[in-house]
Amino acid sequence: MTYRNTFKAALAGLALSLAAVPTTSAAETLRVLRGATSSALNVPMNRAVVVESDGPFTEISIANPGIADISSLSDRTIYVLGKEPGRTTMTLLGADGRLITNVEIHVSPDIAEFKERLQQILPGEHIEVRTANDGIVLSGTVSSTARLDRALELANRYAPERVSNLMVVGGTQQVMLKVRFAEMNRSVSKRLASSMAIQGTGLGGDLGVSAGTNTLNSAGAVNSTFNGGNIPTINENNGAFLFGFDAGALEVGVLLEALESRGVVRTLAEPNLTALSGQEAKFLAGGEYPVPGESDGGGVTIDYKPFGVELNFIPRVVDRDTINLEMVAAVSSIDPANGIQFNGFSVDAFTRRETSTTVEMRDGESFAIAGLLQDDFTDLTGQVPWLGDVPVLGSLFRSAEYARRQTELVIIVTPHLVTPTRGEALALPTDRVRPPTERELFLFGRVAAENAPTTGGAGEVARQDFSGSYGYVLED
Repeated sequence: MTYRNTFKAALAGLALSLAAVPTTSAAETLRVLRGATSSALNVPMNRAVVVESDGPFTEISIANPGIADISSLSDRTIYVLGKEPGRTTMTLLGADGRLITNVEIHVSPDIAEFKERLQQILPGEHIEVRTANDGIVLSGTVSSTARLDRALELANRYAPERVSNLMVVGGTQQVMLKVRFAEMNRSVSKRLASSMAIQGTGLGGDLGVSAGTNTLNSAGAVNSTFNGGNIPTINENNGAFLFGFDAGALEVGVLLEALESRGVVRTLAEPNLTALSGQEAKFLAGGEYPVPGESDGGGVTIDYKPFGVELNFIPRVVDRDTINLEMVAAVSSIDPANGIQFNGFSVDAFTRRETSTTVEMRDGESFAIAGLLQDDFTDLTGQVPWLGDVPVLGSLFRSAEYARRQTELVIIVTPHLVTPTRGEALALPTDRVRPPTERELFLFGRVAAENAPTTGGAGEVARQDFSGSYGYVLED
């Protein structure tokens, strides 16, 4: 009984000792069939492969030691180390110097480690990795351009300048840019002027007097003032007051003029543009102004300069719903006041306000370009020399003018990731109306007849109620 237990314990110990010995994977074996070249041997770069031959060899050589390094462990075992990507040939010779075989060795980048790193850095991306010649080929679909760039950068670590990119970017790659332009112009102008005219004779008729200041400084204005007491016909003032009196043979007329004007102008544009990621889109709401120029032959050429509301932008979807946006926006108008004369042509100048920026935001987020404020101020005083400096009475010989103009431009930009839709889901403004029939036109005087659809996007628009006030309302 004791002998049997001892034998069982010895068998159990032997089994445990065998289980504790680490197992090694079988080495590749070169097969030689009637002296033919064996199949190619694939060796990862910076990795070693142990190869066993069916028969003994006495000499081995490698064609390009820079691609693979070899050493013999025994007369049947060879140690092969991959150094650089490429192909080379290993030659085995027998004891009699006869050729045993030529082995084609392919050294390729270690894509096993690359695959592991790729899954760690970009989890969830469906990227396929293959080797081709001495490089790496990437294929599959990635979710964004940023992740595609990361995969390429990582692949270049393992195969510098030998990476082929066959990947495509999936998901939504079209961006709709909603832009709102709002420009407010405010102007205030005030003017107060006084003029005096004197006409008559003095010193017994020996002295004739005819004089005027400011508006009444011409003979025509003086005559118009005293011939019936008329206010001068040409003036831009909002109010004028003329009175006169006689001092013997002299007639004295005093004209007071006042001007005050206020103006507010609001311009608004709301363009919506859609562009593919990485492609440029342009928008212009305005026109083109012809500008003459001189050609090389001395003739006149015409160039057209755009003006109005301009928008150029390039969207780039960098990561899922993150959008990199490069944008140039401008608002311009024709300015005749600063024009020039060129070869007999009157060429107007342009007032232009432009901004360019690059921002990064998520789908539906907005940013504003504000602070584009322009403030022009003019204060002008004119007077008759010396007489305008006289206290109190000097105001009859002075005119004061005040003008101020303020302009403010605000641009609000909102990008959206969009996908195409079916045409039946869209509606046009003309879907609600149709041309009238002859009966509706001549009997009832209708210039447009209601054509209310019931289905699709047009039907949804038709069900909306547009009665009452709508649009933009500006309150001062």
